[in-house]
Amino acid sequence: MEDVPQIGYSEKVMDHFMNPRNVGSVENPDGVGRVGNPVCGDLMEVSIKVEDGILTDVKFKTFGCGSAIATASMVTELAKGKTLDEADKITRQDVADELEGLPPRKMHCSNLAADALHKAIEDYRERHGEGKEKAEEAAAE
Repeated sequence: MEDVPQIGYSEKVMDHFMNPRNVGSVENPDGVGRVGNPVCGDLMEVSIKVEDGILTDVKFKTFGCGSAIATASMVTELAKGKTLDEADKITRQDVADELEGLPPRKMHCSNLAADALHKAIEDYRERHGEGKEKAEEAAAE
């Protein structure tokens, strides 16, 4: 196969697209986040395992393009080993920056990955009664 340059995609995006990390679902997850983009039709699901406030396992499933796969793979790598608060601070831009950029028309894919992670953390906090406390802490700050 001829080596064709990937216009607009960094080598890191192509690596995560061709060799995605953490694909699948966490068994007996502590939190699950699902989001979708009605415009492009991409769907993203992130599941997490939490022990002592640390994300010990993070997996994803997506129905989307190569950018969606790469961003989901990257967000799982960024979140693993972090505390819930640290992982909750991972931004859409952090995902894109770690991938050394995305073409402008594909930036919405990084939004899905970070949003799905945040939803999974929110789900965890709701399951463990932390949602109300966190909302009150945020309001007090």
